[in-house]
Amino acid sequence: MNPLARLRELIGSVIRSKVAGPDAEAREARIWGADGERWHAPDDVIWAVNRDAAMYAGGIRALLLQALHPSAMAGVAGHSGYRSDPWGRLQRTGEFIAMTTYGPIPAAEELIGRVRAVHERVRGKTDDGTPYRASDPHLLAWVHAAETASFLASYQAFGPRRLAPGEADQYVASAAPAGELLGAVDLPRTEADLLAAIEAYRPELRASAAAVDTVDFLLRTPPVPWPGRIGYWMLAAGAISTLPRWVREELKLPTSRWFDRLVGLPLGGFATRVARWAITPPTTREERARA
Repeated sequence: MNPLARLRELIGSVIRSKVAGPDAEAREARIWGADGERWHAPDDVIWAVNRDAAMYAGGIRALLLQALHPSAMAGVAGHSGYRSDPWGRLQRTGEFIAMTTYGPIPAAEELIGRVRAVHERVRGKTDDGTPYRASDPHLLAWVHAAETASFLASYQAFGPRRLAPGEADQYVASAAPAGELLGAVDLPRTEADLLAAIEAYRPELRASAAAVDTVDFLLRTPPVPWPGRIGYWMLAAGAISTLPRWVREELKLPTSRWFDRLVGLPLGGFATRVARWAITPPTTREERARA
């Protein structure tokens, strides 16, 4: 194996171990290897978007955006164990996205049922004493909207190609049913409606103390070994550059167009390309010729 191939295998194995966890092969068998009808087909837009390395920057973006809702942030800080087991939380989130996108429908429905049961037990109060419960349809709709908008924005910025407006609408529509099965109601089916839904939440959003702490954890002291931090920070810079200006102002993140043009977007794009190269199995010359 030549040095470049060894480097590719090393980076890919590290990414897969962190994202999929130690039981990656068993998870892949449950999702990809099991027989049965799926909700989505290989030629659906959601199939391509949710498999691309741009999801890594999209995940960071989603966490930053979600942090602005005090109830969502209180639930994460109080119940998710994101500090004590950040990779476990990432792996559970990744499994949910993968199973509901690519897995057999009965297995996806079973997983959704388990998540709903967990949500029913998660409740408490925000920093100002406002009660919340994770099963609240309004709160679930915020989490879904933040995730969907972030995955879409990251793919549009760092994916292998830019989606046409109709394809972006298809992605939003394809993502909605799983969110509604979790308990959200009447989720957006177009990109325009998705962005309008996020705008409608703005009066409820603020940078609570828990949100500031989470941003500090994600951006300054991330749970990433030192050799991988440069790549992570590149992805995080890209994630920041795709956030709306008002979100960045609230979280005290860089808002300059020069940051976006010279730092965030170039570094985010570079890190995504490296990650995509590392996790994509190399093809033979004959396979490349047939592609």
